[in-house]
Amino acid sequence: MNKQELQEEILRLKKEKDICILAHAYQDHELWEIADYMGDSYGLSLQAQKAPQKNVIMCGVRFMAETVKTLAPDKHVFLANAKAGCPMADQLSREDVLELKEKYPEHTVCAYINTTADLKRAVDVIVTSSSAMKIIGNMPEEKILFVPDPNLGGWIANQITEKTFAFSGEGCPSHRMITADDVKRARELHPDAEILVHPECIAEVTELADYAGSTTGIMKYAKESSRSEFVIGTENSIVDHLRIECPDKVFYSLSEKCVCENMRITTLENVYDCIMGTAGEEIILSPQEIEESRKPIDRMIELGG
Repeated sequence: MNKQELQEEILRLKKEKDICILAHAYQDHELWEIADYMGDSYGLSLQAQKAPQKNVIMCGVRFMAETVKTLAPDKHVFLANAKAGCPMADQLSREDVLELKEKYPEHTVCAYINTTADLKRAVDVIVTSSSAMKIIGNMPEEKILFVPDPNLGGWIANQITEKTFAFSGEGCPSHRMITADDVKRARELHPDAEILVHPECIAEVTELADYAGSTTGIMKYAKESSRSEFVIGTENSIVDHLRIECPDKVFYSLSEKCVCENMRITTLENVYDCIMGTAGEEIILSPQEIEESRKPIDRMIELGG
């Protein structure tokens, strides 16, 4: 089958088999075209909760599918490509966090949602890149241990100066590829463009940018801005999506090196094979794992209103 035929067959089969397809923002546009919902990992999980279908296929990476299962435990949740992992999510384990708690006994452990379900069982609260400022700002605790992204954590700490932060983890290897020299070069090449970056970038990059925010925040900013040129400092698929969705505007990539290969391995063929039961993987979490990993997510919802 060619691409169009494959997409049409997937659209037919997902209705027949009661399947909701989720596509993360970093996926290729051809996957967006067959998905029921597109967005960030937490937003997709909320959509999965509300979706009437009993089966969910995640076009993303493993921790995202685990989050869906945590928030929608009554559904069958599948990861379209079983090899799609996240290097940042694998940087720290639950055992690592338990050791950190002994090292920082007075700190509340705050974890980025880009972590495994197992690690979430050991932390106090979860944040997303779009909610982190509000969640941590609303926390009564003054000492925060932020894992596993010191770049996002440092960006938050620079704005919430009344709290004390400690960090563990190395952050996103793809966003670390973007440098301050990339920003300076972009200023020279595109003087009329605004530079929009993700706070997973290093501090030297976010400090030089015109805007720093989540993936959905970047896309919203670009769509609503009266400006016509933008340099995008996050996973390069976002540049492609914005070019399609905003044909009257011009978008440049801040760094061609900012590519998440783990996201890119998921294909239309993977989705089709997952539907047919010949590929993909069903995410299985025990009731205890779901209950314990849900607690810090529930606290995020409580603090975020």
